[in-house]
Amino acid sequence: DRRLFDYCAAEKLDSIFLQDSLDPAAQDPKHWAEVRAWSREMDMPVETGGGPILPKTSAERPRVVAALRQNIERARAMGSPIVRALLAGDRYSMPPGPVEQHMETTIGILREVRSQAMDANLKIGIENHKELQAWETRALIEGAGREFVGSYLDTGNPVFVAEDPMTTVEELGPLAVTFHLRDSVVYELPEGIAVQWVPLGEGTNDFKAIVARAAGLLPASVRIYCKPITARPPVLIPVYDSAFWSQWFPRARSRDLARFLALARRGRPYDKPHLVADVTGDRERYMDALKLQQMEHMKRSLDYCRNVLGLGVRWRGARPVTP
Repeated sequence: DRRLFDYCAAEKLDSIFLQDSLDPAAQDPKHWAEVRAWSREMDMPVETGGGPILPKTSAERPRVVAALRQNIERARAMGSPIVRALLAGDRYSMPPGPVEQHMETTIGILREVRSQAMDANLKIGIENHKELQAWETRALIEGAGREFVGSYLDTGNPVFVAEDPMTTVEELGPLAVTFHLRDSVVYELPEGIAVQWVPLGEGTNDFKAIVARAAGLLPASVRIYCKPITARPPVLIPVYDSAFWSQWFPRARSRDLARFLALARRGRPYDKPHLVADVTGDRERYMDALKLQQMEHMKRSLDYCRNVLGLGVRWRGARPVTP
C-alpha cells in the first residue's frame, strides 16, 4: 500500500482508491492506522472497501455480514468516506434463483449494518458489476436506503451486461459516491457483441461526453478515479440469444439494448499491440511483460485523463480542495 501511495504522489494524483489490496497487512488494524497517517502526511484522501456481499447459501450469511462489518471498520479507520461492496463477482457467481430474490437478500444484509455505517459516518458504495443492469442497481440502493448506500459508479462493467456506460451514468450518477473510469472496445460479431477492456481513451466510448454528462449529475463531493484493467481477451455478449435475456435480464429495457447496439455499431476490435494472457497457467510465464504493459497502460490512461478530459488538480501545480 505504501508503494501505491508513493506512486500516486510521484504522478501528482489527488487521491487513491485502495481496492483488493495485496498488502500482507491489509486486514491488520495497525496497518489501517498507518494508511490514515500516510493519507494525512501526503495530503492524499483515501477510499477503500471490500468484495461481494451476496451469500451463496443462507448458511454463509453470518460470514458475509461479519466481513462487511469489518470492511466498514477498516474504511472508518483509514479515513475513507465510503466502503466499496458489490452483489457478486458476476452474474455467473450468483446462486440459483431469480435476480429479484438476490436483490432482496442483499438489501436485507445492507440494512443489517445500517446503524454501523451511519455511526461511522460513511456510505456503502455498491459497484455496478457484471450481474445487474444500472436500473436494477439503482433499485437495490434505493431499497436499502440512500441515507447510507450509494453507487460506486464504474464505466467498465456496463458493457458486460449489454449496457452503454452513458446509460449507467445517467441512471446512477445522482446516487454516486465514487466514480471510476475504464474504457472498452465494443463491436459487432455474428453471434453477438464483443467487449474488451483497453486503456482509457482507446476504446469505443466517448469519454468527453461521459465526463461532461457526469459533471451535471454527480454530487460535488465525488472523486474521479482512473481505473484501467487490460490484458484480458474479448468476451462475447450473446445479445441475440433469447436464453441470455430470459435467464439473466428478463425485465431488461429495450431502449437500453438499442443504445448498446448503437454503441457496438460504432466500434471496432482493438488493433494496438498488446499482450493478452488471462489464463492462470500462462500469466506466470508472461508476468514481467504484463507488469510493464500495465504500467504503460496506466500512464497512457492518466495522460488521457489530464490532457484530453482535463481531470485532476495537483499535476497543474494547485492543491486539491477536500469537499
